[in-house]
Amino acid sequence: MHHLVIDRWSRGSSSLHQRDPRAKLAALLVFLVVLSTTRPSAQRAFVAYAVLLVLAANMARLPILGLAGRAALVLPFSATFALLTWWSGDSLRALALAEKSFLSGTAALLLVGTTPLTAWTAALESWRVPRMLILVIQFVYRYLFVIAEQVQRMRWAAQCRGPQQRGFRLAAGLVGVLFSRSWQRADGIYHAMLARGFRGRFVPAPPAPFRSSDALFFSTCLAGCLAIRMLL
Repeated sequence: MHHLVIDRWSRGSSSLHQRDPRAKLAALLVFLVVLSTTRPSAQRAFVAYAVLLVLAANMARLPILGLAGRAALVLPFSATFALLTWWSGDSLRALALAEKSFLSGTAALLLVGTTPLTAWTAALESWRVPRMLILVIQFVYRYLFVIAEQVQRMRWAAQCRGPQQRGFRLAAGLVGVLFSRSWQRADGIYHAMLARGFRGRFVPAPPAPFRSSDALFFSTCLAGCLAIRMLL
């Protein structure tokens, strides 16, 4: 499961892992803004953005191919718009749309692959992001593990029964069983949380002091992104 691998990545000990989550979030926002405003004709700028992401992945000691493969999952969603733009005669804009989608996904993966969920959601809360949005993110992430475990159990059960027929009806039945069992597990987990004192909010740990090395990291990212945007 992709989220299990990414969660393991986020527990690393590289220099990028040690940077303050607020600095990494701010750097991601700067990168996304600069990337989205880059002209489609500035293809050298997109190459430079890719080089920045490769350097960050090397600093974080993350597998570049693994990051690229997971970031490519966003391409089917943007492919429709890219193809429509291509057919309208603007091939350069279509290419830029695919490049921006891929680079944005890679940058977001670098954040979650170097920062545990509790750390970057605490950073969002310190920025006064709506608490309901943060709570939805936390629940979705945690319940992904519940669904993944249930899928694994159903897969083992199917293997124990031997070869089975395949088709739409079988797939629909498996999805229905998965939904039912996951709902029961999730409901039990929620009531267990209520019994342990959960009152609609995960209490974040107090943020660590923002150090000079974190400020230097953000300043370097800001300067690099602006230099690429303005010069290329």
